[in-house]
Amino acid sequence: MKRRKFIQNSLTLGLGATAFGSFATFNNKMSYLSYSSTDIPFFRLSLAQWSLHKAIEGGKLNPYDFAAKASDLGFEGVEYVSQLYTDVMKSKNKPAALKNFIATSNAKAKEHDIENVLIMIDEEGDLAVSNKLERTTAINNHKAWIETAAAMDCHSIRINLFGENNEEKWKDYSADSMRKLGEYGAAFNVNILVENHGYLSSNSALVMEMLEQVNLANCGTLPDFGNFCLEREGGERWDTKCIREYDRYKGVEELLPKAFAVSAKSHDFDAEGNEINTDYSRMLSLVKKSGYTGFIGVEYEGEKMNEIDGILATKNLLIEKAKQPA
Repeated sequence: MKRRKFIQNSLTLGLGATAFGSFATFNNKMSYLSYSSTDIPFFRLSLAQWSLHKAIEGGKLNPYDFAAKASDLGFEGVEYVSQLYTDVMKSKNKPAALKNFIATSNAKAKEHDIENVLIMIDEEGDLAVSNKLERTTAINNHKAWIETAAAMDCHSIRINLFGENNEEKWKDYSADSMRKLGEYGAAFNVNILVENHGYLSSNSALVMEMLEQVNLANCGTLPDFGNFCLEREGGERWDTKCIREYDRYKGVEELLPKAFAVSAKSHDFDAEGNEINTDYSRMLSLVKKSGYTGFIGVEYEGEKMNEIDGILATKNLLIEKAKQPA
């Protein structure tokens, strides 16, 4: 169903069996929730494709059906994830693969009346490493995605800033990469966003210092409600226990002044439908106070619900909390 028609009809989402069927302890008031555009007056809702990564990686969902799925779930925008398109990432002719990615994704977005918001770029090289050649290669890899984002009318690409663990070196190398990408992106009217995505990129104060050093209007942030791990067991980048974390509320507040997008990360929910790791009321209060009025992307990463249920639980929580006074 088209999003405009969805809003006009204030469609009621029957979540008793669909979203919360496996969670009988959820309060009945969360089983059904209808809404209209007036319920979310200061932001719009997009869906981060990573929310569906298990279905895509498991072969149950074609990544090119993302726009259709997001539209069915009642979203206005979509946030693509580069690594989920193996036809592009593993292609021996990447320019041709990207051309197909653009054409197919644009056609699907138009068919389902949904807005292309941004592309999250992964696995294209580290942008904060000391090795200049490695850094330059990563920058050039990202430039192709800037051109891709422009061809899809996405306002931004999201990058990662992994590499050095020395704060001053990290800041200098990150600023160098951000500046070069920002200057390139300006010609295409594309913003370059750094997400708090682990290690020094999750030190929000340091990120903001780096962006001040870059000093370009199209270089900013994508604050994520949950990615504030500064260090993991064994020094691993992913998939091990976090042993040191930046305060998520302080971090989001620090990143919001330069935000072009916001990510509502979720993992697990209590019986009342609240995310157990993050106070969404507090986060939305920070977002509203900052004056941000763009898209908030739903990004479910939990294990206890299936992906569709988790997406809807997160989406409904955002709508519910948006109704409350700041």
